[in-house]
Amino acid sequence: MTTAFLTSALLPVPHGFTTREGGVSEGPYASLNLGFSVGDVREKVLENLRLLAAAAKTPLGALCRVSQVHGDRVLEARGGEGEDLRPVEGEADALWTEAPGTWVAVGTADCVPVLLVDPDGRRVAAVHSGWRGTDAGISARAVEALVAKGGRPERLLAAVGPAIQRCCYEVSGELAQRFTARFGPEVVESAGDSVRLDLTRAVRATLLRAGLKPAHVDVLPACTACAPERFFSHRRDAGRTGRHLNYVVNRF
Repeated sequence: MTTAFLTSALLPVPHGFTTREGGVSEGPYASLNLGFSVGDVREKVLENLRLLAAAAKTPLGALCRVSQVHGDRVLEARGGEGEDLRPVEGEADALWTEAPGTWVAVGTADCVPVLLVDPDGRRVAAVHSGWRGTDAGISARAVEALVAKGGRPERLLAAVGPAIQRCCYEVSGELAQRFTARFGPEVVESAGDSVRLDLTRAVRATLLRAGLKPAHVDVLPACTACAPERFFSHRRDAGRTGRHLNYVVNRF
């Protein structure tokens, strides 16, 4: 079985948004579960990570992750090496690096993953943006971190990966009003008593407001909740499911 992931033609460095295909996990975690906190057997998750590292052609010891908390904190990863998985860098929802050969990643199972590349400064970042993080502007905070190191927002490149889309993301009227006020009416769709949120559109709007050019933001339209054979979905599976890993390698 081959480890499967999606990529964007826009990004000039190795990267991927994993699917659930190509791992060794079983049951609700079948098969490429890359999250330790969901109830899966730890050794199976480790083996899945080894399979992903082999597919990405990057040492597992160079992978940097964070403990995600649905906030707006951004951390720098200073790099690693070797074949053993590193501990998480800390609590945050975005991680960037300028260390050559280092890969940064965030886990998702409905939330929006964003991969950022600064082709001039040779820096990369990975962002986890659920509704709370989107409301807090986590993608903008990641852009600001790259700009603070000398990057120019109009030169940054972004790929927005698979997430729960508007077709499946029913929310409360209160949350819909909150997002309408922040991002505009186009991020919400009402049909009778149902109100649905386009979280991906809100994330894209955040990136554009942060200074990225529209042509430099690639949105992959796949819905994690619509395709159980292809994606894990926290909402669809009532929390008993795996996690994808969305990664980008600082290799120019």
